[in-house]
Amino acid sequence: MTDQVMTIREMCDKFDVTPRALRFYEAKELLFPVRQGTKRLFTKSDRARLTLILRGKRFGFSLEEIRQLLDLWEGGKGRTKQLAKTCEIAESHLTEMRDRRAALDSAIKELEDQLAWGRKELSKETRASAA
Repeated sequence: MTDQVMTIREMCDKFDVTPRALRFYEAKELLFPVRQGTKRLFTKSDRARLTLILRGKRFGFSLEEIRQLLDLWEGGKGRTKQLAKTCEIAESHLTEMRDRRAALDSAIKELEDQLAWGRKELSKETRASAA
């Protein structure tokens, strides 16, 4: 593995993704590997982009949002615009994630209460049938 380029196999191993995923990101114009015949060679820039793609996915960003954010970079000239837009989208996703967590916490509490009730009822019936 060189510092300049990585093969598709090296990218898969380093980032724990499938070749199909890398080809998909390429088709969606998120990655731009250099082609040598049928070989795809990924540059340092591609590795940085893939790191951001995977992080964005983990945070719930859509591929279109990720593509737009990556396009704002403009080779380093768009850093301020990219950071501002990233913060805007991230704040929205964080609010959604907190809302989903609150709903999930509520559902967990309700299920725990129902389970406690069911166990209590089962215990009553077990005692009654034993008597």
